[in-house]
Amino acid sequence: MMSKPLLCPVPPQSRIAAELPGADFHDCYELPDPQPQAPALQNWLQLMARTPAWMEWLMRMRNRAVGLVGLKNLGGLGGIDLNRPLDSYRVGQTVGIFQLHSLSEDEVVWQDDDRHLRVQVSLSKGLREGQPVLRLATVVHIHNRLGRVYMAVVGPAHRCIVPLMLGQVTRPQA
Repeated sequence: MMSKPLLCPVPPQSRIAAELPGADFHDCYELPDPQPQAPALQNWLQLMARTPAWMEWLMRMRNRAVGLVGLKNLGGLGGIDLNRPLDSYRVGQTVGIFQLHSLSEDEVVWQDDDRHLRVQVSLSKGLREGQPVLRLATVVHIHNRLGRVYMAVVGPAHRCIVPLMLGQVTRPQA
């Protein structure tokens, strides 16, 4: 079994797979599920609550830079209340930088839609060779030239940052 996130296909049974047609960017990473009994939402919230300080710094820099071209300030990834009851989350609510788009026991899909692009992120639970895994998939639809420029910068960084972020779920909490 793998010990770090590995690039994999977007699971065809996932809700986010329906967003792949026409996508300008997509990827998916998987790793062993450290809490196979937990719902996908709990895994997502724990992942976001463990956002490293350097990632929050990058988000602050991103927000400053995109503000110069009229894009919205997304805020930060962290600041998640792990004491909030899971059954209080509703589709349409914004938590962190994303709006909850779809919610089930095995998959949570988050979305942000701005004038330059729409990004959707899914955390889903599944099996590989009979072992439980978590999969984090991202699908991006670019709306215009600004979105293409944005993704030319963010796309390569995303491919480095997402595996590092996802790897946080297997490390002991500090």
